[in-house]
Amino acid sequence: MLLSLKHNFLFVHTAKTGGTSVRDALAPLRYRDPWYPVQFLCSRLSSLSGHRLGIKFPRHSKIVAAQEMLPRELFDRLFKFVFVRNPWDLQVSSFHHICRERPHLMGQVDSFDAFMRWKLDPERPYQYHVDTSIELQSDYLIGLHGEVLVDFIGRYERLREDFEEACRRIGIPPPALPHKRKATDRSRDYRSYYTDALAEMVARRFEPDIRLLGYSFDPA
Repeated sequence: MLLSLKHNFLFVHTAKTGGTSVRDALAPLRYRDPWYPVQFLCSRLSSLSGHRLGIKFPRHSKIVAAQEMLPRELFDRLFKFVFVRNPWDLQVSSFHHICRERPHLMGQVDSFDAFMRWKLDPERPYQYHVDTSIELQSDYLIGLHGEVLVDFIGRYERLREDFEEACRRIGIPPPALPHKRKATDRSRDYRSYYTDALAEMVARRFEPDIRLLGYSFDPA
C-alpha cells in the first residue's frame, strides 16, 4: 500500500499484478511530500518494534485497513486505486514465483496441477506468508459490508494504459513504468497449464473475483 498525502492517492497493492512496478514508479513522489519525514520515522519505529506498534501499512494491506485507520474525511477524499489480474493467469504466475524463489517449499510437488491441488487443499495449514495469491483479490478492494471502496480498478492485462489513466486522475504526468520482477521462466499461455477439472477448481475457489472483476478462463 502506498499513501501520498500531497498528491492525495492511496495505491492498494495486490500480489503479482504489476504492483511492484507501480510502487517503484510512484515512490519518488513521497520524497516531495511534506509528510514523508513523519511517515519514514513511523516506518522505522514500526520496524524496530517488530511492527507491534501498528503504525505502518504492510505492502499488501487490504483497503479496509486504511478505511479503519485513517480519518474518515481523509480516506473519503483520497483517490484509491488497485490493479488486478485474471485469476487463472495469476495462479500460473504464483507457481513460477514459488518454484523460483522458494523451491524448498515444493517438496514432492512436480507439476502445476500438483501445485494447485496442494495449494487449494482444505486440509493444508493456512500459509499466507508463503503465497499471498491464495487470497481473493476482491478482498483487497472491498469494505466490511462488501462495498467496493476503490475509485479505479486497473488491469494487469493493460497495465501501462491503466497506469497512465490512474496518473491522469491523480493529476500527475505518468512516470516511466519499470518492468520489475519479470518472469524469465514463463513463455506458455496460462491456459495451456490447465485441464478442464483444474480450471474448474480455480473457478470455484476464486469465484468472487471472477464475478466482481469480470474475468473468464478464455477471454473474448
